[in-house]
Amino acid sequence: MQESITYLTNTLKDNDVVVVGLSGGPDSMCLLDILIKLNKRLKIIAAHINHNIRKESEKEAIFVEEYCKNKNIIYEYIKFPKKNEKTNFNEQELRKRRYEFYENIIKKYNAKYLLTAHHGDDLIETILMRITRGSNLKGYTGFQVCTQKNGYCILKPLIFTTKDDIQNYNEINNIPFVIDKTNEEDIYTRNRYRHHVLPFLKKENQDIHKKYLKFSNELLEYYNYIERIVSKHIAKEYVNNTLNINNIKELDDFILKKIIEEILKQQYVDNLDLVSDKHIDEIMAIIKNNKPNILYNLPGRTILIKEYDKLVFTKSEDYQSSYKLEYKDGMILPNGHTITKINSCDKKSNFHIRLNSKEIKLPLYIRTRLDGDRIDIKNMNGSKKVKDIFIDCKIPTKERNSYPIVTDAENNILWIPGLKKSKFDKEKEENYDIILWYN
Repeated sequence: MQESITYLTNTLKDNDVVVVGLSGGPDSMCLLDILIKLNKRLKIIAAHINHNIRKESEKEAIFVEEYCKNKNIIYEYIKFPKKNEKTNFNEQELRKRRYEFYENIIKKYNAKYLLTAHHGDDLIETILMRITRGSNLKGYTGFQVCTQKNGYCILKPLIFTTKDDIQNYNEINNIPFVIDKTNEEDIYTRNRYRHHVLPFLKKENQDIHKKYLKFSNELLEYYNYIERIVSKHIAKEYVNNTLNINNIKELDDFILKKIIEEILKQQYVDNLDLVSDKHIDEIMAIIKNNKPNILYNLPGRTILIKEYDKLVFTKSEDYQSSYKLEYKDGMILPNGHTITKINSCDKKSNFHIRLNSKEIKLPLYIRTRLDGDRIDIKNMNGSKKVKDIFIDCKIPTKERNSYPIVTDAENNILWIPGLKKSKFDKEKEENYDIILWYN
């Protein structure tokens, strides 16, 4: 216990404002007592959550409130809605709600620290559970004594102690507390580790919690080192949802995988559970694939597009769909460009076309490409696939789906603006009555 007290003594300063997650159980009551007895002038706020799951919760809330009142501790309270068909929260949702409550209290009092009573035994259980069900490198570290958040720190100073240490402290100091009887039931996964695995480990090594803490800290050092490498590559190669893959595809697969994981974390934020290892493996395969253009659908209406040396992440609603529009002068196209009629043009360019209305069927249409589209290119024998023209001109896959193609009423492709003109294009000295300009 002394190590925890020393840590708090060295970390907290006079006049610091601290919020304590106070359940009323032996662990949090022990932590609160340590804070009260520190030789510091602290402003302590006790934050109590009634999860409204057990019938004893109301009595526990009253116990915590009266204890805080007797100790002149500021008391903050929230009661979650009772579980029913509409509010059947899972553990992840409950955790999110807990920390939303804590953060509201932190902002209210401009607190510097949030303290929770997680201890060394909790760390062992967390690491073992994550190893069993699978996690990532950071997950396998369990939790840390200090976690930086936006504007405050989460401290878990009891990480250096065991449950036995806490019980001994409470007994010596006559600390009152309440007991959650569900902690005795083996229907909960954590309880099974606590009741059956932890006693075995402690029998092998009484200070096993210290070994797990060392393991956690060392693994965290590896994680932080890798994160620095990954962050450096992302800052340089990932801009505006576009990853330059030329400079990363030869990296070690482990680093490449971590880069992809970090990008997906940014893409999905709170919905990271939508993506799996399978999606990461597919993205790595796409990066290493020699094909210049690949489209891959990710969960959550996200589309991944490989465009030569770039990997673009976009939403399906931003990935423009097909269209067919009757031409009207000066109209703005879905890709943001315009096609307008002009009176004259002396330039030789694929950005304009001269047409004789007697050789084509009006009205003109502007549409996106269709499977099998071919164009009879001017001054060339035979036709060529529009798809191949896009590839030759290195038009990004995302743009191909919205790139305008001008046809007549009989679906003859007259012009791919900016790229190719058809046999219907007229020279300046020939007969024509329509000039279109792509801008």
